[in-house]
Amino acid sequence: MFARTPRLTLRPGWPEDAPELLAAIGHRSVVEKLARVPWPYMVEHARDWLAGQSRDGYSLLICAHDLARSPRLVGAIGLHMGEEGLELGYWLTPAAWGRGYATEAGLHMVGVARMLGHTRLSAFYHLDNPASGRVLRKLGFREVGRAPRPSLGRGCAVDSALMELDLDEGERPVMPLAA
Repeated sequence: MFARTPRLTLRPGWPEDAPELLAAIGHRSVVEKLARVPWPYMVEHARDWLAGQSRDGYSLLICAHDLARSPRLVGAIGLHMGEEGLELGYWLTPAAWGRGYATEAGLHMVGVARMLGHTRLSAFYHLDNPASGRVLRKLGFREVGRAPRPSLGRGCAVDSALMELDLDEGERPVMPLAA
């Protein structure tokens, strides 16, 4: 599935995306904000993720088309089954931080979860990453608890907030989709 927003194209990843994926995620400042990504991140990790993304849930690359003449890979977003049920996860490369891309892509994924018939969506963020908490609150999530969560890249558990979104409440944004 592909989706287009005013500034983004959300699309599946392909094997040939591995070098660009590595360049986008291969920053300690990105990996430390994530739960299931190793550090150092290598091209083999990118290839493995691209090969297994359909097994892990529903994942899309985030490509910005307002930064250059052709869309540039700036992150990824996805839905997967986690400890708390269906979970939303995302990341952006540092050059894309603060531009509203996570919120824009997140609106699409919330719509996908609703379209698939889910009634609740959860997400976690490390407390030392308050920007992610702001994104989740913009999407309508509310904090329901705090607990240490693993960070593969840091090699330890990190204090984190559990967020939930009741998909039966609030607006139901319509996002253009293409198959």
